[in-house]
Amino acid sequence: MRIFLDTANIEQIKEGVKLGVVSGVTTNPTLISKEGHRDYEAVVKEICSIVNGPVSAEVVVNDKEAMLIQARKIAAWAPNVVVKIPSTTYGLEVTSQLSKENIKVNLTLCFSVNQAILGALAGATFISPFVGRLDDAGHDGMALVKDVVDIYKKYEDLTTEVLAASIRHPLHCVAAAKAGAHIATIPYKVLLQMTQNPLTDVGIERFLADWQSVSEGT
Repeated sequence: MRIFLDTANIEQIKEGVKLGVVSGVTTNPTLISKEGHRDYEAVVKEICSIVNGPVSAEVVVNDKEAMLIQARKIAAWAPNVVVKIPSTTYGLEVTSQLSKENIKVNLTLCFSVNQAILGALAGATFISPFVGRLDDAGHDGMALVKDVVDIYKKYEDLTTEVLAASIRHPLHCVAAAKAGAHIATIPYKVLLQMTQNPLTDVGIERFLADWQSVSEGT
């Protein structure tokens, strides 16, 4: 399973890339506005220059023709841009057209197996089931991830990758890996939590203390 960062924070992205474990980024207008950024295009282009992997940038219109026009513009921002399109009727039509133009699409806001099947048939590069939001609504978000993975595996012609999104905590990452998700896109905070374990800290302190006592003894 690959790890993407779900953020528009440039410093967080740089730190994640330095760890050597982050291979992509997902963004949206909400994340960009939280960072105080005003120029959507400039921010996405900067992220694309930092990350050697897919960077998902979302359309911000809901009309079919406007969505197509904006998606093409976003795709031209950088070679590694992936256009995020919502899982709607218009979204499927736009995804189908973009895939014919060799423009990569991340079909986002997926909340059902049916949406995931249709997205794959439309030619989406990635499908993004929103795990945390489903959990919030009283459903099992990770069960959706597993169902979609299992169904895609049955059909060789379905090449869409499952990108587990709306990840809230490290256990979601473990569950996504167990379910067979190709990618988990996570907040920077969750990435740091994944690196930490109190037993590791205790072990380091013990080793250092033992080494100190040995050094003093010599």
